[in-house]
Amino acid sequence: MTLPYLLLDIDGVLIPFPAADGSTPPTHVRHTVLPTGRHPDDPVPIWLDPSQGCLLTDLVTSGLVTPVWCTSWRKDATTIIGPLLGLPDFPYLDLPRPQITTSHPDGYLWKRDHVNDWLANAPAVWIDDDFTSLDHEWAAERTAKGTPTLLVQPDPYLGLQPEHLTKLTTWVSQLPVVRAV
Repeated sequence: MTLPYLLLDIDGVLIPFPAADGSTPPTHVRHTVLPTGRHPDDPVPIWLDPSQGCLLTDLVTSGLVTPVWCTSWRKDATTIIGPLLGLPDFPYLDLPRPQITTSHPDGYLWKRDHVNDWLANAPAVWIDDDFTSLDHEWAAERTAKGTPTLLVQPDPYLGLQPEHLTKLTTWVSQLPVVRAV
């Protein structure tokens, strides 16, 4: 079996959403960034946990997964977010910019159709905060058909936690290994 892809979202995963009072987890440090297409007078504040950089670097350099950004940040994931966390460079899925008013226009995460086409029959771990029950059913169906698929869904106000990465590594370590003959 080929290495599973690690599809990694950013908003709600690496950048937690502020609580109703505007607070963010105390582990996260504020940065002001300028995503592609934003006017220099209109930067975006984000909060990142510097410790996640080391945890994710260890994971992506472990040889257990093949990392790919799967986020509406697109290329900015590799040029802005990754460098702020000290992550090694890895590719991004070039998602479209749909004209939608909800993340779930068809009852499931809008990214899923694009991810499904891109993955084809490759195994995957997908970390995103915005899955619905239909996404979990999709992952279970892929797995039942012989394509291991794990969805990891952090709380969007806390973001990625060490236990999510433990779940991921435990799952990957239980996948069958194809040995070269």
